[in-house]
Amino acid sequence: MIARLIDGVPARALILLGLLLAFALFAPLFASDYLLTVLILIFYFAYTGQAWNIMMGFAGQLSLGHTLYVGLGAYTAAALFVHYGIAPWIGLVIGVPIAGAVGAFVGFLAFRFRVGGVYFAILTIAFAEFARVGFDHLSFTAGSSGLFLPVKQYSGNDLWTLRGEPVMFYYVLLVATVAAFIGCRMLLKSRIGYFWLAIREDEEAARAVGIDTFRYKMIAVIISAAMTSFAGVVYAFYYNNLFPEQVFHISRSIEIILGPIVGGIGTLFGPILGAFILTGLAEALTEGLHAIGVDVPGAKQVFYGICLLFVIMALPDGVWPWLKRRLGLTERQS
Repeated sequence: MIARLIDGVPARALILLGLLLAFALFAPLFASDYLLTVLILIFYFAYTGQAWNIMMGFAGQLSLGHTLYVGLGAYTAAALFVHYGIAPWIGLVIGVPIAGAVGAFVGFLAFRFRVGGVYFAILTIAFAEFARVGFDHLSFTAGSSGLFLPVKQYSGNDLWTLRGEPVMFYYVLLVATVAAFIGCRMLLKSRIGYFWLAIREDEEAARAVGIDTFRYKMIAVIISAAMTSFAGVVYAFYYNNLFPEQVFHISRSIEIILGPIVGGIGTLFGPILGAFILTGLAEALTEGLHAIGVDVPGAKQVFYGICLLFVIMALPDGVWPWLKRRLGLTERQS
């Protein structure tokens, strides 16, 4: 299986990947508390970007409402923990199928009735908004007042209940990002991956050669929704509070998709690189402005806009395809 995963990958790319992984493993030993927080954000967006990339990058279906699945995972695990003391990993077992089922429902409505392109994107936004309004009035999750997880001093990190220090969340997200990277690589090397790429390039042609486009688009939306819900669980237990207006807001969905767009849609490393560029540089910009005594509200958003403008005009395929060519990391065709 490992041989199949690295088939065609240049040795130089494997070495760079190993160095990056080593850096990620040992980074908490040298990082300050603030830098560790930034790294947690980077891996959060790298993971969610990878999950979104399955929908758009692989299967060609534009979702602008992925925060729906983040919220479902977050609220399910957090509410079960607050009300019944159920550990988040068990909550995850319940939250993932819920998110997958909701993703399947959205996908069924869209794909069965041939709703695609911008109309599919609008449909996903609509469902995220439905969820926001619904959770605003759901007493079980404390409605608009917000759901708060109990916080106290812990003598150590409890991985089972996800109660502990930021470094524990860092490693949880790092492992999730690596697993998502490998999982997506395996999917792309499988029959499903080839069918997704065929659908993305020309759905009519894919249907004409016998590919069941409805089935494979449904698989994409279910996998993507289920993966995204896991990020919601980590989000809930890291921040310890949930508000519908905050969790389901469309701006959160936009933040999820910016990384893959800047890094390179449809590539495996694009979401990770995009998360490093956007989150890392935006935080550096904010801190730099604070250091010289300048407080510019919305500076981060302006930076995101500049990055998007640059990528659209100069690197329409994203930064990673360009960087890959420059570094000579293009895969060999087997």
